[in-house]
Amino acid sequence: MDENFWVRRVAIISQLLFKEKTDVDLLEKIIVNNLGSKEFFINKAIGWILRDYSKTNKEWVTSFIDKYRVSLDKLSIREGSKYLD
Repeated sequence: MDENFWVRRVAIISQLLFKEKTDVDLLEKIIVNNLGSKEFFINKAIGWILRDYSKTNKEWVTSFIDKYRVSLDKLSIREGSKYLD
């Protein structure tokens, strides 16, 4: 994991707009590697990618948020859940 949070942020959002071509295994690994971050831009990026992917695969995003709820920042959960209801 890179110490530069901007590099990590780019990794998180690298699949933005990939829709059904999203590599969910890679996405999960990247997000999990950044759980526990207090950096606003990391947590916002996690929420952003989850929110975007929820338009394509609500079930995966719902399952991911449920699985990692205790480790996800509240901002990431709020942003990622935006289209799940």
